[in-house]
Amino acid sequence: MIDLKRLRESPHEYRDAVNHKNENADIDAILKIDEKWRELLQEGNDLKHRRNVVSEEIGQKKKSGEDASEQILAMREVADRIKTIDGELKALEDELNLLLLKVPNLPHESVPVGRDESANETIRSWGNLPEFDFQPKTHLELGEHLKLFDFERAAKISGTGFPLYTGTGAKLERALIHFMIDFHVEKHGYREVMPPLLVNRNSMQNTGQLPKLEDDMYFVNADDLFLIPTAEVPVTNIHAGEILHEENLPVKYVAFTPCFRREAGSHGRETRGFLRLHQFNKVEMVQLVRPEESYNVLETLTTHAEEILQALELPYRVVALSTGDLSFAAAKCYDLEIWAPGEDKWLEVSSCSNFEDFQARRGNIRFRRNGSGNVEYVHTLNGSGVATARLLVALLENHQTDEGTIHLPGVLQPYLGTTVIK
Repeated sequence: MIDLKRLRESPHEYRDAVNHKNENADIDAILKIDEKWRELLQEGNDLKHRRNVVSEEIGQKKKSGEDASEQILAMREVADRIKTIDGELKALEDELNLLLLKVPNLPHESVPVGRDESANETIRSWGNLPEFDFQPKTHLELGEHLKLFDFERAAKISGTGFPLYTGTGAKLERALIHFMIDFHVEKHGYREVMPPLLVNRNSMQNTGQLPKLEDDMYFVNADDLFLIPTAEVPVTNIHAGEILHEENLPVKYVAFTPCFRREAGSHGRETRGFLRLHQFNKVEMVQLVRPEESYNVLETLTTHAEEILQALELPYRVVALSTGDLSFAAAKCYDLEIWAPGEDKWLEVSSCSNFEDFQARRGNIRFRRNGSGNVEYVHTLNGSGVATARLLVALLENHQTDEGTIHLPGVLQPYLGTTVIK
């Protein structure tokens, strides 16, 4: 949720944000309803004050035996008007809140301005693109040869966009998850959590998925619950409605969950294999921090995801998203893209975002300052650390040999008990 006071003072900021993020929020309608709401609120408060004053006068007249019928009749009319105003205020509040939920977060001043991903900026890169003296295979060819997964039978079970890992493929997927969780907990001090996979509307709304993305989510109508699109949703909501102590910040969580998204393959991109899925696994990092620290934390959080890719010996680049490619809720975001030689393209494997106080306002997540005792909203951040589907694509394709085997990076060898998948 945005800061309504800031919108009143600087509506141009939000008009620019709506335009730059390609959203459809009606800032003028919000200001108009807000002005009417404040006028009615003032009228209601004035009438309530008048009612209190006259009620005292009526009491005094009754004590002295004077006739108070005129004032009593007038107060009935005042009471009726107050009741009408309260009803109008409630209706305006509901209408205003619906409109406010459609207003995106303001992009940070450092975010490149552009209509789409063509305006994204590559910040840095790591590693060298592999050079093969043979024609590199795709992950589908390698997986079929090594019997790592079976998409044909997965489609029989669930339809397209759902993976079935088999044999060493299942073990490799599990190894990647264990390695990444261990890495973030032991090296970076995150606390591991295992959250619910079904969440309520409030949780989805608090993190910005609703109302905009409802059609992209898997929904259980009978229970009014959503399958999570990312662990960001349940983990960020762990402290919804709470006031944290400043000395306990930053709060750092890491979680592995399956993720579910109905929109997989809806953009005309390559959908074979692991490139776009309805169900995929992901390790997610979430931090709740003091506002003045959030942009430094964003840089650090991004390096935490980068270190996973470095440990797996995968070439990648860090891309700053432009306003037109930025998510509805994010103020700034870096994407990590890994090179997949078999596909001959870069694949997004992680997004690291700072939401500032946007999610915290929606979820009412606050902290109390030491000394002053002031209560403020935390800033929330999250980053994939990382998603395994495209990670698996790059891992197989970058570390393949001319014999069709896969040389495992050293960090994975203890988890699989071997140096080579063959």
